Amino acid sequence: MKQLFISSVFCLCSTFALAAPQTNQVGPDNQNDNSINIIVRPQIAGLWGMKIPNNNKCVEYYNFKSSNQVIIKSASEWSTGIYEYQPSPENSKIGALALQVKYNNNQKDCSGHQQDQAGEVSQYFVQWRDANTIQFCASEKDDKCFVTLHRVLP
Repeated sequence: MKQLFISSVFCLCSTFALAAPQTNQVGPDNQNDNSINIIVRPQIAGLWGMKIPNNNKCVEYYNFKSSNQVIIKSASEWSTGIYEYQPSPENSKIGALALQVKYNNNQKDCSGHQQDQAGEVSQYFVQWRDANTIQFCASEKDDKCFVTLHRVLP
């Protein structure tokens, strides 16, 4: 009887071991050469530049990172923050952008202004002129656009 009990337990344990799911793990030592990684980044991601009117020597740069972080550089001023870009659901040429400045070094920008913008939240409509030119607008209409950015790097 004791031997039958031990045999039954052994068979039961063997069944569980055989039924355990097998996993194919792909790690650094066992990489699958046919794997494809697709990374989706916001359409606005990249480095953009804006020439300041009446000051052609100074360019204000907006670096929209794919991690939703932004770095803005204008003359001696630089700022860091976060952004959220929402393209139009109809896939038209207008989207929405919310930007919050988290840090600003409070130096003079290309326009000669010195203002600490840390904590400021801005919202814009983004009007796409083409793949390399966008405008920040106060409304969805073309008549209220006040900033034009040109793509510098993808």
